[in-house]
Amino acid sequence: MLSHIFFGGEDSGSGQTMQQVVQEINTDYQTQLDTTKANISYDVLEMSGSRAVWPEVLAVYAVKTTTDPVGAQEVATMDDSKKAILKDIFWQMNQISSRTETKTEEVITETDDGHGNIVETRTTVSRTYLYITVTHKTAEEMADQYNFSADQRKQLAELLADENQRLWSAVLYGIGTGDGEIVTVALSQIGNVGGEPYWSWYGFNSRVEWCACFVSWCANECGYIDAGVIPKFAGCVWGVEWFRDRGLWQDRNYKPRPGDIIFFDWDDKGSSGPQDGESDHVGIVEKVENGTVYTVEGNSGDSCRQNSYPVGYYEILGYGCPSY
Repeated sequence: MLSHIFFGGEDSGSGQTMQQVVQEINTDYQTQLDTTKANISYDVLEMSGSRAVWPEVLAVYAVKTTTDPVGAQEVATMDDSKKAILKDIFWQMNQISSRTETKTEEVITETDDGHGNIVETRTTVSRTYLYITVTHKTAEEMADQYNFSADQRKQLAELLADENQRLWSAVLYGIGTGDGEIVTVALSQIGNVGGEPYWSWYGFNSRVEWCACFVSWCANECGYIDAGVIPKFAGCVWGVEWFRDRGLWQDRNYKPRPGDIIFFDWDDKGSSGPQDGESDHVGIVEKVENGTVYTVEGNSGDSCRQNSYPVGYYEILGYGCPSY
């Protein structure tokens, strides 16, 4: 049903494909986030919430557009009117809100008095916090909002069924095998030692800690970097920020999907030090079975290997959840 609905036509009217319109809306979303941050003066930024995933947005769009009693349309092609409908549904399903709060806080600084004694100085500072919250509606909530009939709800469920997960990436990014693609690429690298070609592909002249380079390399092999689905990143902390800034972040207790990006905060492992709320390592979720998360990780003992952890494991910082 999914391939029948979304494939089989040429773009017309707007001269854009479905993939191009999705990328345009993603850009609009990111621009709104950036504008919110740029227009408000703040000292500390805190973001929370998550965005509706594209398969749910497009499923609602498909059902609403193809079954509209007034003017039903096919969705295999994209024109200006259908682009406007899709944008409207996206922004009905996603909302960005913000607020500021000024807090008076005590800051303790330590200095040496020149005689080997540590002197504590307490000062009171005023800091402005900017809170940005991303909230979304689910496909089921949109079905209620649009008063979908039983038949429409059945179509919606069929579009979002597990067997269609891989086809969604073909619809969205022209990839064809969905989030399983990055898992397949990662698994093909098991046994690599030393991180070549990942760190050299990234642009480094010699070996670096290469777990993030490995994830980026796998994403690039799938076309996800060019599509804006996964960032090109060499530092785990920045990778976490990228997903958090876009409302694509889940904490450690989330049950991840294959293809999700798993970030770790090690507890006194190697040179990373004790857990501090910042990511030390990153990998790719292969699958979840019986409460266990199976991963493929680069730079795990300087090699690509499969590992496993209980769901909610304390050294898992959280997950970046690409909009496959």
